[in-house]
Amino acid sequence: MAPLVKTFEKLHQEYRGRIYWETIPPGLLVRQIQNGGTITSGNMTWTVKADAYFAGLMKVKELIDDGVLVPPVVPYVTNTLAIMVPRDNPAHIMGLADLAKSEVRLAMPNPEFEGIARQIKTSLQKAGGENLAKTVYEDKVKDGSAVLTHVHHRQTPLFLMQGRVQAGVTWQSEAMFQEQIGHPIAHVEIPADQNATAIYAGAEVRGAAHPEAAKQWLEFIRSPEALHIFERYGFKRYQAQADK
Repeated sequence: MAPLVKTFEKLHQEYRGRIYWETIPPGLLVRQIQNGGTITSGNMTWTVKADAYFAGLMKVKELIDDGVLVPPVVPYVTNTLAIMVPRDNPAHIMGLADLAKSEVRLAMPNPEFEGIARQIKTSLQKAGGENLAKTVYEDKVKDGSAVLTHVHHRQTPLFLMQGRVQAGVTWQSEAMFQEQIGHPIAHVEIPADQNATAIYAGAEVRGAAHPEAAKQWLEFIRSPEALHIFERYGFKRYQAQADK
């Protein structure tokens, strides 16, 4: 978000220093919107009403149908999954099947809040059937060898660096970001036939206080300038035929 905002401000200097954003799970963002923009983190509570919302394409379409967002839906990039591990990969994770090992401690996105969990379960099923998905998301959670995160792109790398876990499935872009900023993080690629692709999209929030700003950001998000930034982190440009 930081390079995106910086570039947007260069193109729209009237918004310089006036852009507020949050990068938390889609489900928590929806709760905040439905709560009038109020959110609590620790002992701090504040209110910021959203102008635009971004998540997976299916979620954005669902919220348009529910009247939370207004059309049009704006798809812009795609992303795939990877297994995030410490740089030295102490558990020798080679693929999704290794996540079922009893001695491997995992950090996994919480299905209640994080849309990525749906894609991860699909990938686990592709790699090892329903049994692998059950082992990772039920058995290991019950026995304590897997913890569920609320904000996977922050908690998973933190838990890895703290030595609390040895692996966690995230979007590939998040692993690449951690590597690029110098954290002792690496990732194991998931084969295409076991992977899942997410389509990222956005839309204006119904009743937005700054609808023109929302429209300008939605236009910017799929511009060549923005897509160039996304590509640094492994995102791919959205192609219309990818919408299935």
